[in-house]
Amino acid sequence: QVQLVESGGGLVQAGGSLRLSCAASVRTFSNYRMGWFRQAPGKEREFVAAAISWGGSRIYYADSVKGRFTISRDNAKNTIYLQMNSLKPEDTAVYYCAADGRYYSGSYYMEVKEYTYWGQGTQVTVSS
Repeated sequence: QVQLVESGGGLVQAGGSLRLSCAASVRTFSNYRMGWFRQAPGKEREFVAAAISWGGSRIYYADSVKGRFTISRDNAKNTIYLQMNSLKPEDTAVYYCAADGRYYSGSYYMEVKEYTYWGQGTQVTVSS
């Protein structure tokens, strides 16, 4: 069983920055692909970023956050981070950390249904 605990959310003005963290309780953290998703009120949960170590380091971003958000992982600490800069009101959402140990071809890492383990979420609110 994998447990994920997010932290770092809060209220920030547009143009500001926040850093989210997600600590994982898992034996071999590097074997898991890790992702960040978000869900705004009335909308479906959507992909934000993913970081993969197994088989070579790979990082992926949603087009909406490219150039503003940075995902990173510290395998020694079983933790991933999401540095969010130049925040916009449309970034307001509950942000979720997700993990899964399966690997496929294609852009499966963007799919909500391809992640087995989820954190409880952390609220990010960007005021205009």
